[in-house]
Amino acid sequence: MLPSHLNGHSPLARRCPRLSAASPPATGDSDAAAAAADAPLAEHDRIYFQSYSHIGIHEAMIKDRVRTDAYRSAIMHHQKFIEGKVVMDVGCGTGILSVFCARAGAKCVYAVEASEMATQAREIVKANNLDDKVVVVHGRVEDVEVEDKVDVIISEWMGYMLLYESMLPSVLFARDKWLKPGGLILPSHATLFMAPITNSERYEGSVDFWSDVYGINMSALVPLAKKFTSEEPSIEIIGGENVLSWPFVVKHIDCYTFKAEELKSITTKYKVSSMMLAPIHGFGLWFEVEFNGPSNPTDKSPSDLNPLDVIRKKRRRGSEDPVVLSTAPEDEPTHWHQTILYFPDPIEVKQDQIIEGSVKFSLEM
Repeated sequence: MLPSHLNGHSPLARRCPRLSAASPPATGDSDAAAAAADAPLAEHDRIYFQSYSHIGIHEAMIKDRVRTDAYRSAIMHHQKFIEGKVVMDVGCGTGILSVFCARAGAKCVYAVEASEMATQAREIVKANNLDDKVVVVHGRVEDVEVEDKVDVIISEWMGYMLLYESMLPSVLFARDKWLKPGGLILPSHATLFMAPITNSERYEGSVDFWSDVYGINMSALVPLAKKFTSEEPSIEIIGGENVLSWPFVVKHIDCYTFKAEELKSITTKYKVSSMMLAPIHGFGLWFEVEFNGPSNPTDKSPSDLNPLDVIRKKRRRGSEDPVVLSTAPEDEPTHWHQTILYFPDPIEVKQDQIIEGSVKFSLEM
């Protein structure tokens, strides 16, 4: 959740036109609202939310033009579903997406933000003369109350590797509690991809480097370097030339139907063919999100499609097609980069050699 500790009240937003964003949100008098206000945050949540009070995080996200332009384009693409409607922005941060929605004609935008950045978001809304349309609600979406059901939920919820410290559970909570039947969720779908990668330059720079340092044999540090390299994911940028096979789908998420419990454990089998003779240094993960309307039950999940078909479809998209935000190695880099799981030692593979196995991700909820 884009977060920080709650202020002294559980906000209860009544009606958008009557609640000035420059004023403190009205507080509810119900026992439930009071309980939500007094509910202490877990230490993990407190630290996480506090980190999003730092301007540097928001600067990095907003300067990511791939990300920000994709959201703005998606809002305009779906303007007919937003104009005159009620929108909820889950984890609004600085409020930039809320402002985009208001400018697209939304009747009312509830901009929910748990971090102290909510204070600046209110000032930004007022400075852009939108305080009659955008209400910044300071609190976790799980704790706040709004009077209206909403027509649209928008959120930039994706974390590294799509799901690391993501706000998806909060978006699903908002969907189940606040979204009207047939409402719009942006983004609507997300797919996590994975593929074997080769990166000799990175491996040599982190591991082989210790064999000869200024003419000194420091190979005693190589085992430690291998352990350090492989024990935690690495967030870095790789190119298409580093990818050894077509990617496989680890998880496809339909935000209209997905359940939070499904995040606890994700397991998938894979079987791919190496496109070249090269050492495998690990696996790379990246994701893409789509900004579609509600799912068509007859549509195929990306896991049912050949990854080559998925990529060709992406390349053929025209101006009328739904917007896609991709963090793939072959696309323009984003602040998410790619996530690499390195092996302690590389594994040599031949061209067309089959690489198969299974992968399991366990996520703390």
